[in-house]
Amino acid sequence: MAKVVFRSSGKTLEDLNEIKSFLEQYDILYDNWGTERLPEDLKKDYNVTQEMQEAIIKAYEKELNELKEKKGYVTEDIVVLSEKTPNLEDLLEKFKKEHHHVDDEVRFVVDGSGVFPIKIDGEIVDIYVEEGDLIVVPAGARHWFELDEQRKIKCIRVFKTPEGWEAIYEEECKAE
Repeated sequence: MAKVVFRSSGKTLEDLNEIKSFLEQYDILYDNWGTERLPEDLKKDYNVTQEMQEAIIKAYEKELNELKEKKGYVTEDIVVLSEKTPNLEDLLEKFKKEHHHVDDEVRFVVDGSGVFPIKIDGEIVDIYVEEGDLIVVPAGARHWFELDEQRKIKCIRVFKTPEGWEAIYEEECKAE
């Protein structure tokens, strides 16, 4: 279920249209593409082969191409975080640090779930994502990522360059 929670007040938005409308004000794209078209093995198997990656991306080719044309993205891949991920705890610690990117951060959730805390008007807003959700965090938005109690997520990531992007942490900003 789509959900946005304001940490300071506890106010919660759960209606998809209300969420989309609120986030749109801050150039955050949030949508639900669904996953009904994917066979269960492509959703639930976290040992993702190259063939599986290609099949998942192919299933969303139309939506991905529209998004790429609209936003100038050029490439995509699959990212998986689960108990099978080497150094998972180290990765999660890194993702929990507030950062931003010079490009948009794009995620379409194939399976699993997580939370993108984002600073909006000085307040932390938790944007929950789950199977079927698309989120586009705009370049420059201060945010981080956390797994929830499922402790797994499989996503299509989309980038403006084949190299992808790198996180810019607050310490790096102060050093410049």
